[in-house]
Amino acid sequence: MSTETQTLALSGSRRRWFKDRLAHIGVTTGGILVLVALLLIFFYLLYVVKPIFDDARVEPGQEFSLVESASSMGNTVLLGVEEQNELVYRFNDRGEVNFYSIPEKGKRIYSVQVEGDVTSVARNTGDKMVAYGLNDGRFMVLSPKFNVSYPDNIRTIKPEVVFPFGEQPLVLDEQQRSLSQLSIARNGDDLAAAALTADGTGVLTRFAGKENFITGEVELTPTQVTIPGLPEQVDQLLLTPNLRFLFVRSANEVYIYDVRNINKLRLRNVLTMNAVGGNISSLSLLSGGNSLLVANDNGKVSQWFEVTRDGKREFTFIREFEANGAIEQITSEVNRKGFITASSNGSLDIFHTTGGTRLFSEKLAGDQVSALAISPRNSMLLLLEGNTLSTFHVENEHPEVTWRAMWTKVWYEGYPEPQYVWQSTSGSSDFEAKLSLVPISFGTIKAAFYALLFAVPIAVAGAVYTAYFMSSGLRKVVKPTVEIMEALPTVILGFLAGLWLAPLIETHLPGMVILLVMLPLSILLMAFVWHHLPKRIRNAVPEGWQCILLLPLVVLVGWMSFAFSPLVETVFFGGNARSFLTNELGIGFDQRNSLVVGIAMGFAVIPTIFSIAEDAVFSVPRHLTNGSLALGATTWQTLTRVVMLTASPGIFSAVMMGLGRAVGETMIVLMATGNTPVMDFSIFNGMRTLAANIAVEMPEAEVNSSHYRVLFLAAFVLFVFTFLFNTVAEFVRQRLRDKYSSM
Repeated sequence: MSTETQTLALSGSRRRWFKDRLAHIGVTTGGILVLVALLLIFFYLLYVVKPIFDDARVEPGQEFSLVESASSMGNTVLLGVEEQNELVYRFNDRGEVNFYSIPEKGKRIYSVQVEGDVTSVARNTGDKMVAYGLNDGRFMVLSPKFNVSYPDNIRTIKPEVVFPFGEQPLVLDEQQRSLSQLSIARNGDDLAAAALTADGTGVLTRFAGKENFITGEVELTPTQVTIPGLPEQVDQLLLTPNLRFLFVRSANEVYIYDVRNINKLRLRNVLTMNAVGGNISSLSLLSGGNSLLVANDNGKVSQWFEVTRDGKREFTFIREFEANGAIEQITSEVNRKGFITASSNGSLDIFHTTGGTRLFSEKLAGDQVSALAISPRNSMLLLLEGNTLSTFHVENEHPEVTWRAMWTKVWYEGYPEPQYVWQSTSGSSDFEAKLSLVPISFGTIKAAFYALLFAVPIAVAGAVYTAYFMSSGLRKVVKPTVEIMEALPTVILGFLAGLWLAPLIETHLPGMVILLVMLPLSILLMAFVWHHLPKRIRNAVPEGWQCILLLPLVVLVGWMSFAFSPLVETVFFGGNARSFLTNELGIGFDQRNSLVVGIAMGFAVIPTIFSIAEDAVFSVPRHLTNGSLALGATTWQTLTRVVMLTASPGIFSAVMMGLGRAVGETMIVLMATGNTPVMDFSIFNGMRTLAANIAVEMPEAEVNSSHYRVLFLAAFVLFVFTFLFNTVAEFVRQRLRDKYSSM
């Protein structure tokens, strides 16, 4: 070899080496970048989700004295702070209202004194109202108000006391008896007041409010009745905000009165509500007024609300919480289903009822807590001990989101039993978000199951036939055609499924069932007949082209199934198969159901499974099949015992890839189902999947809200689902490859 030739060979070798190294570096870099991208997605999802699982934190703020002498303060009736956490208001049992400035370390900036001889007092924490009962059977309703202005771009808050129902006292007892106990509740312009007079008589007066058309003022029309069947000992009266119930506590018994119709006041029942080993210390209402909180002197708090059973609504014990000590004070959070307790040993506990959890517990005060309050934004806590007011900064943004609330059954207000519920929004202002991930995770699995139930037999059988039996000429047409189906946008499939396929199945339900049953049976029958035909007829069709004969059969069976559908529906189902399912069999039927999703999503998944499985079967070495046939095995035996086993890793991977595609599918399930998060495996009911739920609700979710972060958690769960499926698929594929690689 000449020197010039050697030089050229060496130069070419170096170029190949350089290209190989460049390709190696490119592939390695690409793989690493893919892994980095996946890790970034993973950690970003964790970053957004993490705050919902942070523990509640309470940090001490300012501490100052409200007045110089505790003896002049009286007992606190209502303690609170306005939204900016700058001004504190305090109503005492002597008819005095004081406002204090937190930035000015408790300086009193405004004060009001109620005129008259105060004999009783009642508070309504939800509406921030206090009622003072007088010795002549009348009462006054007061409420704090804060006027915010911005002179010279400086925020100024001016407090005042308003009288929501007029400055003149309202008559509660027409006989002008002194009011010893009092409770009030407001519902719009209506007001209700219940009282116990000095002689032990129970009186309930309802003031129906009606706006005067001319003056615009609300005029109150009172209706007074006597409360029947009161016990001799009355410890507390409590009206619900919807003016539906009156609770009367007598020792450990609670008398429940139905007061919806003031003229038909009746005692519904009497319940013993004390906890085991304790006695009731106070009754209070959870935010919204639907749940009754029963505090006991042994530190336990129980939740009760109405439950419908056997056509009757009764107050039922739901759950119990335990504080660290005998409860001295209890207050409910604003617009959330949580409450806070202060115990006799100074321990402060924060609970949330939906999650059934205690979020915080720590000794923050002494043993003389006389008042407890939470700010409107649930960001500041007030503790009053004697004349010393302590403020605490609270960080508790997502109390309703717990593992228990998301993955176990929860007993929500108004529900007959614990359930898995996803319902993130509502038109009601007192609505409680229900964020269980179980229904939408179930819907994801259900949609994938029915899609694979439809797709796997067709795709795998088609792949095996195409790779093993079909002629090469026909295979060159069929395989690319099926693979092109994968490029069809899923939004088109979802559109067709929702607007064409779903109504078609609803109007021809018997025909669709007949088609699903008769089509595979007719194909098997056709194969049986073909097998027993004379050889001269079978040989007339080229080898590998026999499947073409099935096309007329498929068209004929499909046409006959839908053509006979009305007749079958009339003869066997009284002319309406949908009503027969619902009324006779008790099976619900949604137009956009799992059957529609299974067919539509199956068409989207078939190309993925078919392409990978066909390549796996076609890649089986020819010497294996030839050797099997040479040893006397039939074609079917060679297929089942050699080809399928050798190709099993690839076929399994194809199925798992299809499963991953089905789990992550969005547009088809979004458009082809009713998107109802129900847990029902019926093929005639719909579902809501994780991916569809994210697509539907993310645009309307408030950034950094619990709803927003739970949607990211749903995305994380979907990410984990896919990761687990792929991991299992790779593990099984490797085992199968190791097992059959020696063939």
